[in-house]
Amino acid sequence: MTRTLPRRQFLHLAAGAAALPVLSRPALAQAYPSRPINMVVPFAAGGPSDAVARVLAEGMRGPLGQTLAIENVAGAGGTLGTTRAARAAPDGYTIMVGLWGTHVVNPVIYTLPYDVPTSFEPLGLISTTPHFVVVKQAFPANDLKGLIAWLKSNPGKATVGHAGAGSPPHVGAVFFQNATGTSFQLVPYRGSAPAVQDLVAGQIDMMIDAPVTVVPQLKAGKVKALAIAEKSRLSTAPEVPTVDEVGLPGFYFSNWFGLYAPKGTPQPIVSRLNAALVAALADANVRARFTELGQDTFPREQQTVEVHAALQKSDSEKWWPIIKAANIKGE
Repeated sequence: MTRTLPRRQFLHLAAGAAALPVLSRPALAQAYPSRPINMVVPFAAGGPSDAVARVLAEGMRGPLGQTLAIENVAGAGGTLGTTRAARAAPDGYTIMVGLWGTHVVNPVIYTLPYDVPTSFEPLGLISTTPHFVVVKQAFPANDLKGLIAWLKSNPGKATVGHAGAGSPPHVGAVFFQNATGTSFQLVPYRGSAPAVQDLVAGQIDMMIDAPVTVVPQLKAGKVKALAIAEKSRLSTAPEVPTVDEVGLPGFYFSNWFGLYAPKGTPQPIVSRLNAALVAALADANVRARFTELGQDTFPREQQTVEVHAALQKSDSEKWWPIIKAANIKGE
């Protein structure tokens, strides 16, 4: 039989319950994290995203007082790992290293089970990788103006390798065509490494690719880097001029990395993770390791949640029309 409490007794108990202490927002942030954090990387171990994640995870371990365990969930152009992160509990114990490809390009070229703007909380920008315009050693042009002149004189003859549909080297090559009014054959590979191997072997003519794959071959004298698609020269290859210096001003192309949490993660936890990210990027050892990877860390004033969200939005507005016009589709 159910017993009903007298109204006076019920109100007394309710008032007592209301007086019990609750976990305030500052207390929530202070208590977090109480166990290791899972950092999803949406690509295989050993690649650029994995390298960035491992450097960052080590750098954030001290500020957070917890281990950050890397979980590589590769496949479908990064969409499998991104789906994993989007569907995780928004409690701060699953975060992901996303990038320009996963959070700007993929929403255009794939039909996704998640909506990027409404599925993630940006936590801050990590680093950016400017790309090189690079040609095989035997290519007849030795500078960017010469390359553009040759391409215009030989429309459709050059072969340009890229790392697969929608990859930065692919979109970068399309962007180069649009910016220079040239045409060439696009040759897809299963990643940048095999494409660069064929560039070294002379099987393809050109690539738009990142320092991590280009610089070792450049230092070995096996390829020619004609320009870097950035406003300033790269410290690991200072001999390569910027596009502004050699006749293609404004042709800036880079692939950025950012940290994300699932949408709905409490604001105190978002703030705590951003603070740990900022602390990691201020560490001299972390910055040196990023430089070795060809990564430029963002300036302190750009490491905020707000700047991260704004960059993702502005890049989507810039690149979506270019990608759609080229009819790029995910494989």
